[in-house]
Parts: sequence; C-alpha cells; structure tokens
Amino acid sequence: MRNIVTIAAILSLAGCGGGERMPANDTIAVPENGTVTLPAPPETPEPAPSAVPSPTVSASPDDGAGIPTALHGRWGLVPADCTSTGGDNKGLLTITGDTLRFYESVGTLGKVVERDPARIVADFAMTGEGQEWTRRMVLDAQEGGKALVRREQGPDAMLGLLRYQRCA
Repeated sequence: MRNIVTIAAILSLAGCGGGERMPANDTIAVPENGTVTLPAPPETPEPAPSAVPSPTVSASPDDGAGIPTALHGRWGLVPADCTSTGGDNKGLLTITGDTLRFYESVGTLGKVVERDPARIVADFAMTGEGQEWTRRMVLDAQEGGKALVRREQGPDAMLGLLRYQRCA
C-alpha cells in the first residue's frame, strides 16, 4: 500500500511541473524497500546576472588577479555558521585570494572564465576527504557585498544555488 501511495504522490507532483513529461513508454520501478529514484531534471540555463553595485567591504584594492576582493571573507549559510565555536559550522565558506575553504574541502582557483569586481566564474581544483575533483563555480556578491550566491556548473554539479550571508 505504501508503494502505491508513493507512486501516486510522485506522479501527481510530476504533473504539476509544467516542464517536460516522461514519454508514455517510460516506467518507474519501485524496489522492495519503497525508495524511488527519479531521473535528474534537465539542466536549465543560468539566469542573467543582476546588476550588482560595487561592494564597499574590500579590505584591499582589487589587483585583477585571483578571486575578487569583494568576495573575500567568511560567509555562512545560516547565522550559526558564523558564530559556532564547536566546529559544527558545516555551512561556513571562507574565501581568500585564490582559495575556497569549506567544512571538509578546499578549492584552489584554476582557469578563470569570467571576472569582474563582484563576480567570478572559474574552475576550482577541489580536495577533501581523500578525494580530488574539479568544479566550475559562479560566485556573485549581492546586496552591496552582504550576500554571496554560489552556483556550481558541470555534469556532477549541485543543482540550484546556495545563498550565504557575510559573517560580521
């Protein structure tokens, strides 16, 4: 009975999207454990960047190399990421000249695709938990430098965006 309810819920949600529908000959098999894995949605184009005023929080002049200084600093997904002293700030992102430092991984700046004083699109060589990978990221300063939006691009990229607030 639970499998029938799960399938009904999935099918009703699929009908609400207004996006592409699965062809009639595709089926969804429900394993005995009742867990259904849906195919990943098609990639959507990145929205056009909004006009971002030049932040006034830059600690030093931007010399045009590395990650723009407007993006440097400590950024938290939630307020506790900025204030935790117990090492549980898993949403903390620290950005320096050529490095992104996450809770369990570090990214080093590689090829820069696009750059301006409040935005960068670049490849980062990532390491963490004994693994290495490359990820293209878009980092946008917003709200006069008080917010940061991070998006990943590429085949294994996280869908959607993450919105950080600057730590005080």
